[in-house]
Amino acid sequence: MTTLFEMYDVVVEKNATLYEKFLAFHEANPKVYQRLYELSMQMKARGHKKIGIAMLFERMRWEWYEKTTDVSGYKLNNNHKAYYARLLMESPELVGFFDVRSIGDM
Repeated sequence: MTTLFEMYDVVVEKNATLYEKFLAFHEANPKVYQRLYELSMQMKARGHKKIGIAMLFERMRWEWYEKTTDVSGYKLNNNHKAYYARLLMESPELVGFFDVRSIGDM
């Protein structure tokens, strides 16, 4: 059984788009989405109407470093934030929960 703290690196083609890289990471690491969803719902339950996805990423990074001795670098690529925000907002309870800007490859 994997945990959030056993994230898997993925190999993608050199010319893959940022979105293709995100999809490969997401497929290999479904627990990342699960944790982001949990954190989003916690914030919503506390009465927040909108939050920034970056805050959740930094919280997860804190959890990673707190619970592991892995020093191999960031496990959560900043390039994935925009895609996770959009994916999370596909859930009816999180529609409009994140501020997003347009991105070129979606």
